[in-house]
Amino acid sequence: MVAKDLRALPAVDKLLGTTEAAEMIAEFGRPLALEAIRQALAEARARLKRRDSTAPASEILLNRACELLNAWLKPTLVPVINATGVILHTNLGRAPLSPAALHALQGAAQAYSTLEFNLEDGKRGARAGHAEDLLKRLTGAEAALVVNNNAAALLLALSALARRRKVLIGRTQLIEIGGGFRIPEVLKQSGARLVEVGTTNRVHLEDYAAALAEDNIHLILRAHSSNFRIVGFHSEPELAELAELAHAHALHLVDDLGSGALLPTERYGLAHEPMVQESLAAGADLVCFSGDKLLGGPQAGILVGRAELIARLRVHPVARAVRADKLALAALTATLEHYIRDEAERQIPIWRMISTAPRLLRQRARAWAQALGAGQVVQSQSAVGGGSLPGETLPTWVLALEGPAPDKLLAALRRARPPIIARVEDGRLLLDPRTVLPEQEGALLLGVGNALAGR
Repeated sequence: MVAKDLRALPAVDKLLGTTEAAEMIAEFGRPLALEAIRQALAEARARLKRRDSTAPASEILLNRACELLNAWLKPTLVPVINATGVILHTNLGRAPLSPAALHALQGAAQAYSTLEFNLEDGKRGARAGHAEDLLKRLTGAEAALVVNNNAAALLLALSALARRRKVLIGRTQLIEIGGGFRIPEVLKQSGARLVEVGTTNRVHLEDYAAALAEDNIHLILRAHSSNFRIVGFHSEPELAELAELAHAHALHLVDDLGSGALLPTERYGLAHEPMVQESLAAGADLVCFSGDKLLGGPQAGILVGRAELIARLRVHPVARAVRADKLALAALTATLEHYIRDEAERQIPIWRMISTAPRLLRQRARAWAQALGAGQVVQSQSAVGGGSLPGETLPTWVLALEGPAPDKLLAALRRARPPIIARVEDGRLLLDPRTVLPEQEGALLLGVGNALAGR
């Protein structure tokens, strides 16, 4: 019986000759369509051998092949609507780019560019120079270098400046920077040797001074706690004090800021986040920070500081391995120009979100409730997130949707096109307008409306 059913399966060539197969070939290409048809037949043979079914019709096999093709080519990186209220949502890609940054990125992507070409003399140029002048003007640094992320920036700095040498760091700063990556492990990979000073909650300047009695100390590293906060019985030396101590002993001071703030966060009712300009003014020789956190640009690691040190970093072998690509450089340059033009609040999405007044958020939430004919507008809190300003929130107004199964509604919203990511609190699903881009409102209302209707 099994043999008979196996013989009843159509041949590959017969399936390829159908109209349905021709449509698949036109959309997906012949090699992939052929692979899908063969897999559909293989699955059918396996079921027949297990006596789980009878020989399926050609239509069923072709439908299965089409399912396989769609599954194989279904994109995994897709745009979503962030209605969580978390401004720098690491899992959702952190900072969305400004229209100018998107335009610059598209221009660099769709044509050739001057990535490493000098238009003045027609000779080879250096990609390291892109964005440098803007960073120098914004921060007051002597020089700057852009790599692919902040962990790479720190790795490069330590590899170039402290390989086989000792680095002093306070025990309060032995942090994990996300994704399981930890400062001690980065230090180890750079070839630097870690010398811990102080205790878990308190580090004094005298701890650093006492450790300088050891041989081969070359650098002091300060790692800012941008993704956590120590409260209670806690103290650390000021950065200026560390700089004075380091320079008195002819050492370098590297400040790993992480979050990369160029604007004063306290202006918006948030706690003060150390700014890059402040670190340099306090005496740090090198400051490294992220491009896609509070800077509001693309993923990048940025190093600013003394020209002599940046020059050493440029020629180090690791610099080639971690260099930024043309798309990141284009988007970063456009983002930095917003700061130069004093338009960051208006043009950079995350700063527009941070600076939006609660009354305007309340108006948007009310408009959503009216359009949907559902929900209640209530007060809540938005988080900055993304490894910046830990525990800091901003007052907001949200649309709260109540129902017997908020988690099911949450899952339904994730199936929308584009997917809608929200949060559940106290048994209610909350939609925060602070993080929903204005151009996404129509899609948000359509997706939420369909989910509420069970479609």
